[in-house]
Amino acid sequence: MQRRAALAAASIVAIAGLAGCAPASAPDPTPSVSEEGALPDDLQAQLQAVLDDTMAEYDVPGAAVGVWVPGAGSWTVAAGVADIESGEPTTTEMSWPLRSVTKSYTVTLLLQLVDEGEVTLDDTIDRYVDGVTNGDRITLRQLANMSSGNADYTNDDFVAVFSEDPTRIFTLDELNGFMLGKPAQFEPGAEHVYTNANTNLLGAVIEKVTGASYEDVLNDRILEPLGLQDTRYLLDVATWTEPHALGYGPDADPREPADQNFSIFGPAGSMVSSLEDTRLWAETLATGALLDPATQAEREDGWPLDAGPPYDVYALGIGETNGWWGHNGEGLGYTAAVFHNPETGASIVVFMNESNVEPKAHPADQTFRRMAAVLAGEATS
Repeated sequence: MQRRAALAAASIVAIAGLAGCAPASAPDPTPSVSEEGALPDDLQAQLQAVLDDTMAEYDVPGAAVGVWVPGAGSWTVAAGVADIESGEPTTTEMSWPLRSVTKSYTVTLLLQLVDEGEVTLDDTIDRYVDGVTNGDRITLRQLANMSSGNADYTNDDFVAVFSEDPTRIFTLDELNGFMLGKPAQFEPGAEHVYTNANTNLLGAVIEKVTGASYEDVLNDRILEPLGLQDTRYLLDVATWTEPHALGYGPDADPREPADQNFSIFGPAGSMVSSLEDTRLWAETLATGALLDPATQAEREDGWPLDAGPPYDVYALGIGETNGWWGHNGEGLGYTAAVFHNPETGASIVVFMNESNVEPKAHPADQTFRRMAAVLAGEATS
């Protein structure tokens, strides 16, 4: 147990490198759904080859993937196993951790509050959370686009507490407390370095402004309006009773599932969802269906990350890769990639039960990129 706790704590540090009411005048939150049937057989074969090759390349145990193309059809598939020991196969109906895809929900909530005039992106974090180093100069915009420079919470203090009891359920205030008063990494706005603490501070802003818990605000403003019945904010892993795959790291022999503690991620990464729900979120996120058009346009103003996950550009809780907008996630045995192409209307969602592949391969993101290339008619080898 001590060895597994130490490994989990080390993994958390590695990952770090990486009830309000719904607005009365919200835009129609339900994007169009592709209902043209299955994609052509030859395209399915190409996509299946990408999936098979990528899983073999990174030794991924299992995956669930969906590709939706307006005017052409859709393709959803489960591959491999959910449990290496039992050999239980994955299914397309399973629940999967979103990990950092959660950040896209959190920043969407913040931007809804911007649309309503409750906050502005130029507000400094000290208006809402006391004790953040440089809090009088760090703006909500800088937290959302990962340019704040504040310390992350996954420091020695956090690791010590977590290692003592890896099953402890942390509150948002506790997570944020580990970074308060810690030295800044750099001056606000000087760099773009991805940390979970940035988004968890925004979670605290959302709670203070709405007077409700993050979970209630999320349910009221996004999950219920969109009808995302398989998506939820989950802190206690004991309540994750939906069928799901076990998560694995890449190196152990024999490979054992990683211990799970969703509460260590908070509003930066504690959600779970299904393939179909996440398809709907990919389109909602990329098209800005829950935001004013001007706010969505401002949301997409971003820069390459100096340190963090693989995107061409990272903006306000959303990333862009070759014209596809969305988010990916990774940690404690799982990777996810959730993207939509506004120009073509296509969406790709990839869930895999393997994380922390070196050198920072992110197999779900690799799969998404290669499938996007297939859709574009490009070679993937």
